[in-house]
Amino acid sequence: METNVQYQEPLQYAEVYISDMLELKNIFLQAQNTGKVSTEFGLPFLLAKKKEEVIAFASLVMNEKGGIAFKIYDKTGEQNAEKKNFISRVESYFKKNNTANFRNPEQLKNSICKMVSWLNQ
Repeated sequence: METNVQYQEPLQYAEVYISDMLELKNIFLQAQNTGKVSTEFGLPFLLAKKKEEVIAFASLVMNEKGGIAFKIYDKTGEQNAEKKNFISRVESYFKKNNTANFRNPEQLKNSICKMVSWLNQ
């Protein structure tokens, strides 16, 4: 009996740059099935790529209690192991980062509002 071995392209992780925003916006709009970016988009900080295509990103968001959390948006059809690896990477990055957007809820709220306004122009 023959076994087919499938090579799986490894994910690449990177910080988010302004040049990534259009692609991230499109992933968000598809995931939310909407035509406008809302505050749920948050402030993107880390993304996952397969080859040159962004397949997921993590955003800083405000939780129900007014604290800082993160949310992950991805393209549908990504493998479970890849999602788990990305979540693990995001959690680690989130815990280690001490910049204002990661630790100051008012700063993050202001940054999210500015980002959403800019993306909806």
